[in-house]
Amino acid sequence: MAYGDFKTLNQALAAFQLTLINQPRLFQTIPLIAPSSKLQNRLEEGIDLALAISTEKAQSELIIAPILLEVREIAQPQSSLFSGVSLNADPAAGLVGECDFILSKSSNQLEVTSPIAVLVEAKNNDIKSGLGQCVAQMVGAQRFNADNSLTIIGAVTTGVLWRFLRLDAQTLEIDLTEYTVPLQIETVLGILKSPF
Repeated sequence: MAYGDFKTLNQALAAFQLTLINQPRLFQTIPLIAPSSKLQNRLEEGIDLALAISTEKAQSELIIAPILLEVREIAQPQSSLFSGVSLNADPAAGLVGECDFILSKSSNQLEVTSPIAVLVEAKNNDIKSGLGQCVAQMVGAQRFNADNSLTIIGAVTTGVLWRFLRLDAQTLEIDLTEYTVPLQIETVLGILKSPF
């Protein structure tokens, strides 16, 4: 198995014996972060273009990557950003494969190192279809970090819609609220920055 083989949330919950808590506005106490004018300009042009192209690659490059670059800049110097890298955390458990995006609380930009803090899974038009894969990647990050006390943030996104998850030991919390970019960009940035 690999991360992509976890097709449903229930499949991942059962495989890793996680307790699920559904929570609306899970991150409501997170401080909001205003986007830079640079990010606002990139999103203004990038969102329309990505939606017109209508592929995961376009959404990743034109919407998601600029947002994550902004988070990395805000969290400097103790942050690194990776796109499309392998995270082979536990092959026996199926925790292998590529992650769309990883934010690490490490200044090592040459190689993914612990602690991984945030994973972002891009999906073209269906957030729900990415939940199982995102949860598997979060468990993979937890095992890679070799420290169950670290909270992992996950997100499944179309670029415009964002759904966030939080894994703490064996408890998985899913925010039932979906956030929209650019309308709620301050919230999205705040949540992504919160582990730093």
